[in-house]
Amino acid sequence: MKIVVDTNIIFSALLNSNSTIGDLLFNSDKHFEFYSCSYMRYEIKKHWEKLKKISKLSDEQLQVSYTQILTKLKFVNEEIIPVETWLASEEITKGIDIDDTDFVALTKFLKATLWTGDKVLYKSLKKIGFKKILKTTELLALRTTKSKK
Repeated sequence: MKIVVDTNIIFSALLNSNSTIGDLLFNSDKHFEFYSCSYMRYEIKKHWEKLKKISKLSDEQLQVSYTQILTKLKFVNEEIIPVETWLASEEITKGIDIDDTDFVALTKFLKATLWTGDKVLYKSLKKIGFKKILKTTELLALRTTKSKK
């Protein structure tokens, strides 16, 4: 199953790799393929100093964690996403958070499911009928169900 990972999931994994999010990223290879876009890397770089401060990790320690997380993601260049998909995704996110357009567009393009920790994005997308979205507890339950099969 293809899962698009948005930036706040990566933030959470960097701040606590032993969390449920870290567990899902590092121990779900049998069930999920994780994808993200270049924009996520830009957002991480933009907030690097904040991440260092919150995590209390050195630059080197944070870089090691980030590199390990990146090994679990497949990156798709946003430039290959058709314009129609971009426009439709922009229409969806303009009333929520335009910064999430990349993730919605990638989700639509890959026919994947978006994994987010952003409560506003999750609730807003659900409210407008966007079904291909999961929060961490739902992804964990899905992995548990798939493991029993």
